[in-house]
This record gives sequence, structure tokens and C-alpha cells, in this order.
Amino acid sequence: MIQTGDIAPDFTAPLATGDDIEQFTLSEMLERGPVVLAFFPGAFTSVCSHELASFRDRLSAFEEAGVRLYGVSVDSPFALNAFHDELGLNFPLISDANDELIEQYDVSMDFAELGVNDIAQRAVFVVDTDRTVTYAWVGEDPGVEPDYEEVEAAATDAAA
Repeated sequence: MIQTGDIAPDFTAPLATGDDIEQFTLSEMLERGPVVLAFFPGAFTSVCSHELASFRDRLSAFEEAGVRLYGVSVDSPFALNAFHDELGLNFPLISDANDELIEQYDVSMDFAELGVNDIAQRAVFVVDTDRTVTYAWVGEDPGVEPDYEEVEAAATDAAA
């Protein structure tokens, strides 16, 4: 599992902006400043909707620090665009429809109660401009959300 101090795996994946689908490459985005990757199990679910709405409502703190925030799930970029619009999100979502990122970041899980395999664990990684993970949180229970104040503080520290 990726931990604080590890080098974040670089990747290129589809980016759902709500209006369009673009390409996202981590190493290119890090040239602009630190990045927060917020992995979530699935679009249009109650806990994930609450989590992303909470990040939406706190986005100004990340922007003021010069940090970019991205949600990440295994949903298709088309589903993520619809989810983005439904929640009125002000940050883009990365599609890991091929399950590559959840494998690279070691946050793949099966949700046996629902019969769903290979979805993202709820996890947050703050990555500085050198691709060093400066904060790592992985929820063991899919119903538990991250400590948003802790994530904000870690993002601010990464930008300092």
C-alpha cells in the first residue's frame, strides 16, 4: 500500500470535467503544484456523494494553498461527467475504468455484501511536486469518510 514518503506512481487516465473528457497525467499536473487524489468507491452512491460534496464545499482552501483536487473512481468517464454535473462539482474526476490506478495505489477492494469486485477503497493521497506522497489515508470501512480538516492541513503543508 502506498504510504507517506513513497513515490506516487505516475499515470495517465481520462479526466471527466463535467463538460468534456480530457487526459490527465499526474507528472504533468505536478508541474503546477501539489495534488490531492481522493479515491472513492462509486459514483451515485450516498457516502461518495457526501464525500465529494464535502470536498466541493472546501475547495477554496485547496485552491488558496495552490493545490489541485481530483476525485478518482473506477466509473467510466461518461458516468463521472454525469455524477460531476449532478453534484455541481468544482473539480474534475479521474476515471480508472481499467482498474489500473487502484492496483498501482493498492486501494482495490471487493464489496462482498453487494457482490461488487475491484472498486476503489475510500482513500486520500497528497502528492507534492516531487511525486512524494506527503499524506496517505485509506479507509478500512467504505462508510467512513476522511478527516477533511486533516486533508486540508496536509495539502497546505505540501504546498508550503
